[in-house]
Amino acid sequence: MEENELVADLRNQFKLSATSLAEAEAKRNDAELSRPVSECIANLTLRYAEQLAKDLKLFAEHARRKSVKAEDVVISAHRNRGLTTSLTSLHDELRAQEREKARRDRRKGKKFSREDEMVDPDYTPNSDYTP
Repeated sequence: MEENELVADLRNQFKLSATSLAEAEAKRNDAELSRPVSECIANLTLRYAEQLAKDLKLFAEHARRKSVKAEDVVISAHRNRGLTTSLTSLHDELRAQEREKARRDRRKGKKFSREDEMVDPDYTPNSDYTP
């Protein structure tokens, strides 16, 4: 399968998923969705995802990185306060889980360099830091 065909197939699958989600939400809220409205939602969702991908790429490039990080996703949601709050909360939960896993690994005897053990990701020079 050529790359163009693959991209077209992925776009179609994405639009089908968006349509399916919109119809499920309409049904859950005892509403009906007409075919043109459903297609419009799918097209808007695809365009939004394409724009989001471009924004994330630019944020990563601006930070001189080749990969997108969670912080880029949070920044991209700055126009929507509720979404920003949710993403920030999720990001904080994931970071806490990663720190907990690292602590468990240390207790199990996995070796880390002395430098890794001394660095706390929550420390900032101007904060009232207490471990």
